[in-house]
Amino acid sequence: MTARTGKKARADQPDTGFKGIQEVAGQLGVTQRTLRFYEDKGLIEPHRVGTTRVYSRREIGRIQLVLRGKRLGFSIREIKEFLDLYDVDPNHVEQMSRLVTRIEQRLEDLEQQRIALDETVSELRQIRNEALARLGKD
Repeated sequence: MTARTGKKARADQPDTGFKGIQEVAGQLGVTQRTLRFYEDKGLIEPHRVGTTRVYSRREIGRIQLVLRGKRLGFSIREIKEFLDLYDVDPNHVEQMSRLVTRIEQRLEDLEQQRIALDETVSELRQIRNEALARLGKD
């Protein structure tokens, strides 16, 4: 049995630490198409065994970072920039500096969206109350 899958390892297939696209997609809750899209955009570089994509722990970690970045509202371009900086800056100083700048921009955008949403909710409540009052008078 392998520690990773709980399945018996076949003698002709040693445990390499790599996972196939179907297994990774299931593990991360994304589609195989999503993984191929991330590959096309240069965010990940799975290894190939023939025509089969296989993913190392590093690639799975990168996918998790991509998914987190998307969840936080960063664009594919911004996420690629962060990942590329990670690879070229061993101390991660430039990456962290740019990350802080982008986070501050994102927070400012979200605060503006919150203000706009609060105003919209308030206006909708006012319109609803006026409409209900008119219905009661007619």
